[in-house]
Amino acid sequence: MIEFRDVSKSYWTGTQRKVILDRASFRVELGHSLGILAPNGTGKTTIINMMAGLEKPDEGIIRKTSRVSFPLGFMGGVNGKHSAKENCRYIARLYGLDPDYVESFCRWVCGLGEYFDMPLATYSSGMRSRFSFSLLLSIEFDIYLIDEGMPASGDVEFNRKAGNILQERLRDATVVIVSHSPKTLEKFCRSAAVLKNGRLYQFETLEEAKRLYDYQS
Repeated sequence: MIEFRDVSKSYWTGTQRKVILDRASFRVELGHSLGILAPNGTGKTTIINMMAGLEKPDEGIIRKTSRVSFPLGFMGGVNGKHSAKENCRYIARLYGLDPDYVESFCRWVCGLGEYFDMPLATYSSGMRSRFSFSLLLSIEFDIYLIDEGMPASGDVEFNRKAGNILQERLRDATVVIVSHSPKTLEKFCRSAAVLKNGRLYQFETLEEAKRLYDYQS
């Protein structure tokens, strides 16, 4: 479970204060995947980062009782000077996993060939996306966090392989996905919420959420 209790978060843009959440309270229960609809620039990535523990709220409490993933596409935990091999073995140790397994899994899913043993700083954005997605899939979480704004790989074979693995993971796991597109949410969840003026309005069905989202758009 992830619980937000009276959570507030805002930023100073230089001319005004931008409110992301204003005393928002909600829960993400295991077995109940949640989609969050919000226009671009309203703070979707910030909410995902707070769920992952990468950002702290200004006020309120965020409580987690489950194994929550880092956001899909997040590269903050790896070092560009080191190779994919070195990075995934380091991450494996942080999570108490077998480094040999994580390395072989990522090497197979990535399909980067000799680049797997080269520094990440030499990778293209697509190659970095493939590695970060593979690293996420190598670790089994209770709740997976997906931000639509994260870059996607253009490699068809990788997308097919990684997509199939993700679907298998989600049979037993829960997903939280933020997006500006209802169609994106349809692939992952039945219930949804709408972020509006710092409040998160939750609905039993995606169709109900779409009605409010379409109205405010």
